[in-house]
Amino acid sequence: MTTTSRPRKNLEVRRSDHTTIRYTAGGPAGGPTLALIHGWACDRGDFDAVTDHLPEDYRVLAIDLAEHGESRSTRDVWTMEEFARDVAAVLEAESVETCVVAGHSLGGAVAVEVGRLLPATVSHVVALDALHYLSLFPALSDEQTDAMLRMFREDFAGAVRGLVEGGSPAGTSTALKDAYFEKMVAVRQPAGLRSIEGLVRWDMDAALRETKQPITVFAIRDLVTREAIDRYGDRFDIVLVDLGSHHFQVEAPEGTAKILAGVGTE
Repeated sequence: MTTTSRPRKNLEVRRSDHTTIRYTAGGPAGGPTLALIHGWACDRGDFDAVTDHLPEDYRVLAIDLAEHGESRSTRDVWTMEEFARDVAAVLEAESVETCVVAGHSLGGAVAVEVGRLLPATVSHVVALDALHYLSLFPALSDEQTDAMLRMFREDFAGAVRGLVEGGSPAGTSTALKDAYFEKMVAVRQPAGLRSIEGLVRWDMDAALRETKQPITVFAIRDLVTREAIDRYGDRFDIVLVDLGSHHFQVEAPEGTAKILAGVGTE
């Protein structure tokens, strides 16, 4: 797949007086549409290089969720469902009739919710190293939820460092891990902490029961457990990849573009 510096427009859509979503649009309006959603404490720039490796006829929308990247909001609700409405606002503004929605990490949860919210628009849901982490995604008990949130409230930097280490297979460079940590620990507050709470309180099992589109999870091989495959292998297609760490879309943009372009956009 050749690299093309794709012309992009930086746009915005205002959901209400308290939320303005910034996004980047590139590619022909009539092409297959791919909506890209970043992970927690990240931004749409993570997909810049991926976009340049996608087929030229693709319409690509890379979206900053509220209080991430350039998007801003003073709202009080920080659930996966509310983030999905950020994405839906962009799809409506762009008059998208059908699309594939792909999300990284927390963005994978948001992508599922977009599919549930827009069943007639979303043809396929893609999760980039998301949905298979049993310590984050299935509904946790109240005790587990309280313990995880306590870690973030009492030592936010330490908890973020734990996330980075947990998403880094053996051999991941220290410099790379430090770069991800520095970016993520600087997430805007209080949205950063509230978003983590929204994620750990998200009932993925309930969401999956109501999401009718096919779901493909591209998961880093060394980070997937047998337990996760056994639990969810019959609900979504888990494809193991060897493209780097949890943030493989940044480390291997060409490989990421290749797997995304292989997902049906019909």
